[in-house]
Amino acid sequence: MIVTSIMKGSRGFHSYAGWDTAGIHMIQLTFHDVEVYSNGRVHHEDFKHAGGFDWPVIVESFIRIIQLITHIRYRTIRMFKRRLADEDDELSEVQPDAVPAEVREWLASTFTRQMATSRRKTDDKPKFRTVAHAIRAGIFVDRMYRRVNTTTLLQFPEDVVKTLKNLDDWSFDIFHLAEATNGQPIKYLAYDLFSRYGLIPKFKIPPATLETFLHRVEEGYCRYRNPYHNNLHAADVTQTTHHMLCQTGLMNWLTDLEIFATILAAIIHDFEHTGTTNNFHVMSGSETALLYNDRAVLENHHISAAFRLLKNEDCNILSRLSREEYREMRSLIIEMVLATDMSSHFQQLKNMRNLLTLNEATVDKPKALSLVLHCCDISHPAKRWNLHHRWTMLLLEEFFRQGDLERELGLPFSPLCDRNNTLVAESQIGFIDFIVDPSMTIMSDMLEHILSIINMLPPEYRIESKKLKPKLVKTLKISKRRRSKLQHKHFLITL
Repeated sequence: MIVTSIMKGSRGFHSYAGWDTAGIHMIQLTFHDVEVYSNGRVHHEDFKHAGGFDWPVIVESFIRIIQLITHIRYRTIRMFKRRLADEDDELSEVQPDAVPAEVREWLASTFTRQMATSRRKTDDKPKFRTVAHAIRAGIFVDRMYRRVNTTTLLQFPEDVVKTLKNLDDWSFDIFHLAEATNGQPIKYLAYDLFSRYGLIPKFKIPPATLETFLHRVEEGYCRYRNPYHNNLHAADVTQTTHHMLCQTGLMNWLTDLEIFATILAAIIHDFEHTGTTNNFHVMSGSETALLYNDRAVLENHHISAAFRLLKNEDCNILSRLSREEYREMRSLIIEMVLATDMSSHFQQLKNMRNLLTLNEATVDKPKALSLVLHCCDISHPAKRWNLHHRWTMLLLEEFFRQGDLERELGLPFSPLCDRNNTLVAESQIGFIDFIVDPSMTIMSDMLEHILSIINMLPPEYRIESKKLKPKLVKTLKISKRRRSKLQHKHFLITL
């Protein structure tokens, strides 16, 4: 395993299927109408009463946190300006002889932006309002998980129930689930997650509406019959996202709405993917590229198509959200899915690295969740060899089909898309060394930082310390065995 669990918090949900649970008794602190002023004073018009809590102590704790944030606010902004001004291309540090030219070209064309754009430095400045909102909505002292007693129209076959018992595992076999569900992994996996996290009763989602929505999402992923960007990939990323939420303790940092948004973003992050890259859309002048002005072409389409689907009454699982909840949900999903655009990879890592260097008292939630989803999207090299090898073969076949189409259209081959001239092993080693490994390392650092923030709360309002104690994180390293497999017969392709 490449990324070990930082914390095994909240293990053992209650499932509608009647599985045993090891429930954690938690209480969520909530309060309303909190106004935060720069002088560090907190005015609270109404706190929701929870018996047994010493509210003056809680208020005093919030005041101390806000005073600390106020103190570092301007220094943080100045440091951010200096760091962003020194922005550079991570690939420029790669030695010319470290990777073959074709692999370097692929890394550059996929994971960096190809057009000059005006830089708006103010976009990445930490905003005090965002920090205050994170305090109001994000700090959890305790959480209660709801037992789901909702009557469901969806019947789970016995083999599916058995397979889903391993859903928390890092190297969960999504291919096995696809076989057990007769090619409908999203439908059953997502329904199970909605039940486990208690989202169905919390947000009053009609079970029939959820089932219809998931069925339509599954159809959208199968529209172009892609070898890689299909419903299996979406289900795999969703399961990996679930693992990151429940096995690291990250879910204890999030509201129910944020968990809902994160799971939903993972489900739809590649919805109606065409099986071709953003660069192909731009170079071929597709209608989608024209619609989105060559910027994050596919990612914009995934979001737009998914929200159009949600406008249908029989698919609208967001219908019971308040106007404010809907706006927050939509904003989170847009930011998370746009962050899966591989051309923003290096900038995303740089921004998070800078945030962690500043050692702020909190982390911007949308940016943190965006990094988690991005890492889950590229995580298969960190899983068992048989899963990584299978995913790689499927992705290469999708690349080769794009190359065949480029040949027909008279376009130059995109990197790794020529069936007769592709360095498979070298491309995977470059992908792991320069993309996956740094991503997992930064995400691990971010999760440790988030858990340390929760541990800063007074002991009487903290989740059990043993559940939040950060553990040593083992980041991705290519073992000699895996490198040997990458370089030799295991990656030979029959042409």
